[in-house]
Amino acid sequence: VQLVESGGGLVQPGGSLRLSCVASSLDSEDYTIAWFRQAPGKEREGIICVSSTANDKTYYVESVKGRFTASTDNFGNTVYLQMNSLKPEDTAVYYCAAGPPMYCEAFYYTQHMRLSLFGSWGQGTQVTVSS
Repeated sequence: VQLVESGGGLVQPGGSLRLSCVASSLDSEDYTIAWFRQAPGKEREGIICVSSTANDKTYYVESVKGRFTASTDNFGNTVYLQMNSLKPEDTAVYYCAAGPPMYCEAFYYTQHMRLSLFGSWGQGTQVTVSS
């Protein structure tokens, strides 16, 4: 699946941004979408795994829980990342990624999303939080 992100930019602390990730496949049951970010000088970290079935739960890393919300459009081929109450430490390149169907709630137990689980990546979009 091919992925294209958009929506990044410069925002002041406390502000909001919405990122979009458009997937080429129209069948959301074929894959799981996740959001990663990579801050300058740091490793890429998984922050959200978007559940695609009714018996699963979207995973949010603790640092974004309550501030970031992932959602999917009615057709299932666009995933949104609504980011509120942004902080300077949220500054990073944000990537969406796709992998085979997986159980996102499991990441609440492992507390880690391995990059190798996801075989398709978007080009990334820069988010800068600064006054």
